[in-house]
Amino acid sequence: MHMQWFGQHSIPFTLIVAYIPLIATVATTILSLVLARATLRYAEASDKSLALAREEFERQWSPELHIKLEKLSSSQAKIVVTNLARISVLLQMVQLRRLSMGVPSLRSFLNEPLVGGSTWTEELGKHLFACTGDDYEGQIAATMTFYASGRLFRTDWFRFQIQVSHGEILRLDPVNIAARRVRVLHGAAETGRELVKDVVGVAAENE
Repeated sequence: MHMQWFGQHSIPFTLIVAYIPLIATVATTILSLVLARATLRYAEASDKSLALAREEFERQWSPELHIKLEKLSSSQAKIVVTNLARISVLLQMVQLRRLSMGVPSLRSFLNEPLVGGSTWTEELGKHLFACTGDDYEGQIAATMTFYASGRLFRTDWFRFQIQVSHGEILRLDPVNIAARRVRVLHGAAETGRELVKDVVGVAAENE
């Protein structure tokens, strides 16, 4: 009796054999989906790591200069340019202007190499008073144009609060405004006259 019941309710062996490929296909599909999802996550993590590595590389090797004006005495000030990147640059021109003026008061042409991580400094002499006059209180700005990797760059205008009275510097302090990164102006083949024209035009557009 038990054998008869088992024979009536048992699953035929051939049916089990027929379902094995289907079960294997389903299992393979599920495993493939799991592996594909894991691969996608790994690819996303790799892309993020690569992007961070590229950003770090560009941050270290992209040109970036910091400009500072310092008071030496009541009649003297100096400009300090620090190369924050690893790449070396060739300083070409420093400009000073009042913020209210679209055209710089001073354009001093240079040809000074500046190695990455080092500082270049120079006294401004009478150039500062050519920008401010004998009596002035307000903000002035400085920018540097330079070559790096065969391209011509210009920094943003670094701002400073200054007070000059009767030809004497009473105060000269940096203004804590974050400067944008340097921008490309021209290729390596541009002339100095075109450079001056372009820098003045960009300065006027920024006003």
